[in-house]
Amino acid sequence: MSCAATVSLGNGPLTWQEVVAVARHDARLELTPKAWARIDNARQIVERIVARGERAYGISTGLGALCNVVLQGEELAQLSRNTLLSHACGVGEPLKDEQTRAIICAAISNYSHGKSGIDRHVVAALLDLLNSGITPRVPSQGSVGYLTHMAHVGIALLGIGEVSYQGQIVPAASALAAEGLAPVVLGAKDGLCLVNGTPCMTGLSCLALDDATRLMQWADVIAAMSFEALRGQIDAFDPEIIALKPHPGMQQVAANLRALLAGSEVIAASKGIRTQDALSIRSIPQIHGACRDQLGHAIRQIETELNSVTDNPLVLGTPEAYRVVSQANPHGESVALAADVLAIAMAELGAVAERRLDRLINPLVSGLPAFLVSQPGVNSGMMIVQYVAAALAGENRQLAQPAVIDNFVTSALQEDHLSLGTSAALKLGKVIHNCTQILAIEYLLAAQAFEFLQSQRFGIGTDCAWRLLRERIPAYDQDRWLAPDIAQAADLLRQAQSLETISACLQRTL
Repeated sequence: MSCAATVSLGNGPLTWQEVVAVARHDARLELTPKAWARIDNARQIVERIVARGERAYGISTGLGALCNVVLQGEELAQLSRNTLLSHACGVGEPLKDEQTRAIICAAISNYSHGKSGIDRHVVAALLDLLNSGITPRVPSQGSVGYLTHMAHVGIALLGIGEVSYQGQIVPAASALAAEGLAPVVLGAKDGLCLVNGTPCMTGLSCLALDDATRLMQWADVIAAMSFEALRGQIDAFDPEIIALKPHPGMQQVAANLRALLAGSEVIAASKGIRTQDALSIRSIPQIHGACRDQLGHAIRQIETELNSVTDNPLVLGTPEAYRVVSQANPHGESVALAADVLAIAMAELGAVAERRLDRLINPLVSGLPAFLVSQPGVNSGMMIVQYVAAALAGENRQLAQPAVIDNFVTSALQEDHLSLGTSAALKLGKVIHNCTQILAIEYLLAAQAFEFLQSQRFGIGTDCAWRLLRERIPAYDQDRWLAPDIAQAADLLRQAQSLETISACLQRTL
């Protein structure tokens, strides 16, 4: 999507793809008049409560364990400012710009429902950050749910902290001034609204969905290449057999494999050379399909959360007839569970890829030259890249341990069950990164195996994928520095247009 594109929010659901467009592709985000009207209505309720001196959590009281301390007048604005300053205590490496942008986009989606009570000028200031390319520097560690990450976003509105701006790290105040923006002055509840809800885990998860969706498509392409290079028995993908186990993902993967391998002389000539293949070869539809089904579940959970109201407290009704309700919508259990399960699925996708690529370099099972090099001995060939894949698969096993089942007690027993959804989403991102590297290695090895099988025609899709890689990376004739090859292959897997090229090859044969 070009940077001129615009995402309009407020008249219907926001999709995870639209969050990605804003976060990754610099689409402009704007709110509809209906969304602004809802925001103004909720703000009028907050102002009515303040004017009447009523007790309402986070509006006229302290926060967390201090919820029984009633504040008045200028103390309310000071509370909002102090909330951001005291909560901005994260540690660790900063998030990537796209991660922070995704979080801000998800936060604005929450406010657009008009149940938060945040002032419209604060929401407008967040939109200005996105649309002006000012990205707060947010430490990645320190959140059991959302507080520290959101606070670091919030202090940038005050002109405090550092931001990424025009390719440089600069003081927030300088970037705001360069864009003609004034630091925000907060009012009652604004600070609480800025640190509240589930936008951290939701925004981060939207980026993970983008990566996982693309990677699962690539996994089928690369697995088909390995299947062909190992002369797999195509009967395992027979439509009649596959239909007997009607999981949707399994049906889709088997159909993908049949399309990619259509027309393969290698597969045709190999029919009957063995009774059955190893599980990592013949169970590609069952494994990849199960992973796809978990992705589908995660999409439903994360998009539902993205379009939910996740503040506490919520302000309902009108200024003339309103309710303020303390509840637990900021608890991110749904997203945390979805991210954890998707992390397990992505770890499995990488694990089975590592098993396939190990077979490619092993002459005892591959029927190919040892380590896929024509002069083994003087050349080590692709021996050690399998070590790399094994190390990454091992790390993914550790990362696949669920974050959501951990628990701690915070805020003097007030917050005594935590989702750790942001941790789950960040961990999911690491698993996907590792899985990308594993699949990039399998891609390299499968393509190298094709070099020894060129006397016969490959499948329509697998041949296209092989040639696509060869446009960037030459065949491996003798030992050379392999790290750049892996990096280039991984970069190819991140490009949506590369998948479109393979799809176009398949379409031309229909």
